[in-house]
Amino acid sequence: MTNQTTLIGPFSQLLPMAELPKAGPIQDEQLQVLERAGVLVKGEQIVKIGNYDQLHHEAVEQKYELQFIQEPMVLLPGLIDAHTHICFGGSRANDYAMRVAGKSYLEIARSGGGILDSVRKTREATLVELVTLLKERCSRHLQEGVTTCEVKSGYGLTVEEELKMLEAIQLVNKHHKLDLVPTCLAAHMLPPEHADARLYLQEVLTELLPQVQEQGLAKRVDIFVEETAFKEEEALEFLLAAKEMGFEVTVHADQFSTSGSRVAAEAGAVSADHLEASGEEEIELLREAGVVATVLPGASLGLGMHYAAARKMLDGGLCLAIATDWNPGSAPMGDLLMQAAVLGAAQKLTTAETLAAITTRAATALKLTDRGCLAKGKLADMIAFPTSNFKEILYLQGKLKPGKVWKRGKAVAV
Repeated sequence: MTNQTTLIGPFSQLLPMAELPKAGPIQDEQLQVLERAGVLVKGEQIVKIGNYDQLHHEAVEQKYELQFIQEPMVLLPGLIDAHTHICFGGSRANDYAMRVAGKSYLEIARSGGGILDSVRKTREATLVELVTLLKERCSRHLQEGVTTCEVKSGYGLTVEEELKMLEAIQLVNKHHKLDLVPTCLAAHMLPPEHADARLYLQEVLTELLPQVQEQGLAKRVDIFVEETAFKEEEALEFLLAAKEMGFEVTVHADQFSTSGSRVAAEAGAVSADHLEASGEEEIELLREAGVVATVLPGASLGLGMHYAAARKMLDGGLCLAIATDWNPGSAPMGDLLMQAAVLGAAQKLTTAETLAAITTRAATALKLTDRGCLAKGKLADMIAFPTSNFKEILYLQGKLKPGKVWKRGKAVAV
């Protein structure tokens, strides 16, 4: 890390995404938009943002380095994808073809598809193969402006295979510019070798999670609450036990039925993710418990089902994050900006609400306080779009990609 201070700019516009409401609606008028702005960066952190000409005068006086931006550009904080499954082996293209041809989930599973197909292929993959595949997906995400990404295990479903997945995530995190936030999702579904959900969850608690802690592989634990996965009572017991061990907890909640949000509220989860089935009662439960609502439009697009009620969630006082759910089955696209733009149009979210949901509020969903906005002391995770008007970013629905990306103060090739 260098101690050299660098001035980067001028940017046509700079959106700090700081000092916005932590939850509930955000009007576009509440967005701070700095015209002809610059950023002073020292090492990995932002020192100052402000008027470029004033910062330039200071930079010349202090003999700072200059990174001159020649074309019109709009600067935003790096995007944060708060829910993904991008460590996996194989493809589920056959499942997708069957699904769009009208086959049911059960029919697809009976023909050898479904989540257990990904479990088989991930188990068959070596650690090196998983690392290679994960690195490729991270590189694409980084090029598209995602500078921090949550990644779940959950396609191993044995102690050994879950550890292999988490080790792959750890290895990539050490050697890739993208920051990964690992989550242990051994409670994704009941593995084929087990008939008793409670016994399996007990095995996760007693045999897997102590090793996860010991090896520093994850600080977060997740569970899928659904009739086809784990039921409300056993999920709550599991999460409370994981919390007792010192893990932060999150929940796959309300994708098809509504018991998961209740579990998230009672367990004091950081976030409840999916929420396609959530109604007013669930929204109120989550609000009272201070749980972040993370909605996953990629899963709605992949499954051909309705979106989570993001507008109602904001109006109901929730902190709303938008994430991709990038996975081989229900959400194979993995384009955060495009999905956020499309959801925003469908749910009538303001530009401010949509951008906050993939930056500052997504940081809240991962309990990250050092990123998500551009301000003094925050990480210099920044993305610049080749336009002079920030409204073009969502207007073009994800087709306008960043022309420049900085991760921890260093420019990344895009």
